[in-house]
Amino acid sequence: MWSRPGIARPFETALKNFSAPRGTFDILPPDSKRWQALERRIDEVCSRFGYGEIRTPIFESTDVFVRTLGETTDVVDKEMYTFEDRGGRSITLRPELTAPAVRAVLEHDLLRTPPVKLYYRGAFFRYERPQKGRFRQAHQFGVECFGVEGPEGDAEVIALALEVIRSSGIDEVTLEVNSMGCATCRADYRTALVAYLDAHRDALSETSRERLARNPLRILDSKDPSDKTLVADGPKIGDYLCDACRAHFDGVLALLDAMHIAWRRNPLIVRGFDYYTRTVFEFSSDALGSQNAVCGGGRYDGLVESMGGPPTPGVGFGMGMDRLLIVEQSSVGATDGVGSRGGIDVAFIALDPDSTRLLVPPMYALRKRGVAADMDYTRRKLEKQLRAAGDAGARFAAIVGEDERKAGDATVQDLSTRERARVKLVDLEAALLGRLGK
Repeated sequence: MWSRPGIARPFETALKNFSAPRGTFDILPPDSKRWQALERRIDEVCSRFGYGEIRTPIFESTDVFVRTLGETTDVVDKEMYTFEDRGGRSITLRPELTAPAVRAVLEHDLLRTPPVKLYYRGAFFRYERPQKGRFRQAHQFGVECFGVEGPEGDAEVIALALEVIRSSGIDEVTLEVNSMGCATCRADYRTALVAYLDAHRDALSETSRERLARNPLRILDSKDPSDKTLVADGPKIGDYLCDACRAHFDGVLALLDAMHIAWRRNPLIVRGFDYYTRTVFEFSSDALGSQNAVCGGGRYDGLVESMGGPPTPGVGFGMGMDRLLIVEQSSVGATDGVGSRGGIDVAFIALDPDSTRLLVPPMYALRKRGVAADMDYTRRKLEKQLRAAGDAGARFAAIVGEDERKAGDATVQDLSTRERARVKLVDLEAALLGRLGK
């Protein structure tokens, strides 16, 4: 009853005023092809490195994050999406994916056969001001390596992250590394840092003055110019490392050198969550502006124990998939289906209803043989269909109109050279497979 032209459908009238919530976005063709390509690269690289995929719920008990991230972190204090479910339980949309991975590892007793090497990808949620590369629903890829105490684990996850970045055709990234020490040596550094910053309290930004008592290490990565000037002259964590932490960090750097992975030491790099210890690192790109981190991670030897598990060393990272794709497009342009509607090999073009029905079987036959093929069933003019086929990335077009149909033929056009050839319809599948090299 709603098919009459000129009559507005009730749901159309209602929906026209809706849009995606602020800080979220829809992933539509052709961009979805870029996401699929990235996911394939992630799967391939992680498989090469011996990591298996884990998938966890998008929401968890709030305690999973409060206990692991720390009550004084900005994420817990200001950014989590927390609600009470119908059973009166406090539930939080995951603001990161490491803590859920640890929960799953403990729940399913995976630590009985270490090391445990996992990777994941999925959405996470934070209420913060949206900007380039930062969203309220973002997407993260990450890995976690449990049970490896030595610097080999740190070096491996850094190398894995770099391999995924390079697989996207991105060369212009910077790796910065630091050590936050262990609980003992970091406590001495924290005391010295607080004393220094407190003596210069008036020069701190308002946000950093709030952090001074609650989470002073976060002041180190403040983007405020006055804060940056102040901390540049302050105490450095490297001067407070104990012998064991210094030896561990030196081991990580030696392994990076041995793998020819360029690095830069940045004493101001910290991670925002309480569970990090020793090695911390970031990959960054100028393509993202001031919020330039593509990937961040480090070691968290106390995290599993904080969630009720046995003492277990761990190291991993989180990589913003949204950000990585922004950098990819800036660095190498549209690739791997970007700019195409479907990334097809062959476009079947029918110019009348009978030709449409005639082309369906050979199109299906090619699809069964692993060839990406599609047909524009609207039967628009030939020129428009050819243009759409080129936009879709097709290499060849198989054209049938009344003349071809009556002769039992099809016209095969090479869309790059515009060369055309007539082939018998019965030979169309074989002719296209031959041209595709299959």
